[in-house]
Amino acid sequence: QVQLVESGGGLVQAGGSLRLSCSASGSIFSINVLGWFRQAPGKQRELVATITSGKITNYADSVKGRFTISRDGAKNTVYLQMNILKPEDTAVYYCNARNLYLKDVWGQGTLVTVSS
Repeated sequence: QVQLVESGGGLVQAGGSLRLSCSASGSIFSINVLGWFRQAPGKQRELVATITSGKITNYADSVKGRFTISRDGAKNTVYLQMNILKPEDTAVYYCNARNLYLKDVWGQGTLVTVSS
């Protein structure tokens, strides 16, 4: 089974940047899609970005042009480069791995706080 551990969250001023990392271990051969989701207080978890094994990416409209998702060739790590951060980006960010059977594995989350 896959295990995911996120890192890189923190406090940043509006307009700044952060880079999140998610390290995968276990049965990584079965991973088809890696992604980042976020959840703000009182809101549902929402998709931020995904990247397939073929490196096809998809972004939420709210982060297009500002965030970039990437993964290494071995599928051990997925990154989320976040630029021009806004206060509304404040949330707990979760790494997600989806296998070929559409089963999801989640990381523990890392908090991103953007101050105005």
